[in-house]
Amino acid sequence: MLDANRVRVLVEIARAGSIAAAAERLSFTPSALSQQLTKLETELGCRLVERGRTGATLTEAGRVLLEHGERVLGELRDAEAAVRAVSGERADRLSLGAFASAGKVLLPEALAVFGHEHPHVRLSLSDIEPPGGHDLVTSGDLDLLITHRYPGVPPPRTGGLHRERLLVDPLMVAAPAGHPLADGELSLAELADEDWICGAPGIHNRVSLDAAAEAAGVRLRVAYETRDYEVALALIEAGMGVALLPRSILGAAHGDGWVARPLRGARLAREIYTVHRRRPTEPVSAMVTTLRRAAARTLAR
Repeated sequence: MLDANRVRVLVEIARAGSIAAAAERLSFTPSALSQQLTKLETELGCRLVERGRTGATLTEAGRVLLEHGERVLGELRDAEAAVRAVSGERADRLSLGAFASAGKVLLPEALAVFGHEHPHVRLSLSDIEPPGGHDLVTSGDLDLLITHRYPGVPPPRTGGLHRERLLVDPLMVAAPAGHPLADGELSLAELADEDWICGAPGIHNRVSLDAAAEAAGVRLRVAYETRDYEVALALIEAGMGVALLPRSILGAAHGDGWVARPLRGARLAREIYTVHRRRPTEPVSAMVTTLRRAAARTLAR
């Protein structure tokens, strides 16, 4: 039977991208970590990691073991939590991962309310941009992930995990104050000559904008590439262009140098989800309930 600690070594190497970086994360020396990896490869009779000057890359066999290993580590953590619960020990930690704009519009209120209602639980938060983080939930390194999906972007695999839609966040066209958009909704065809502000190719909001433009049969010119919504709003207020932005971001923004309207002919929205293991601890369930309330208030703004 495989040693779970050695499987953990492989998981950390995959995430860190090198043996040296994984060793640092696990408080091992690189040589000691390499020895553990070699023993794991000997047990299985195949190479799991290709070692190179620029880092470590998993072989096909390594990727297969990684997928199973993450689930095994998560199940072991579930087993430990279940035994501790039977003995009367309450879960006292909750680790969250969330993308940047959720950290601004959803989490401050939710964390404050949760902390007041559950003072015995120690909270931690990590910045994780989608589609990342699902592997950390699978292995139990992360208790709860807050992630999103934009139109045209396929959802990541969530085998063994529970995903719940928390919020449907409409995408609005934002333009400088005084723009014709202020008088009503405009279509992408009517905005085709504008300079657009959006993420680089492959970034989720850019994928959505490109897909909507293709569906409308128009070509748009992205003049300013940024994935930071606050930067986008600053550029809009300076009169530099227009952008497709989530309503929750606009609702939390301050200033009167811009206007925002739905896009005529296309109802676009990003969906915000919570992701956790199928047998959540009490703190996870409580935080999801708190986030639902925060999401409802966000929509009401």
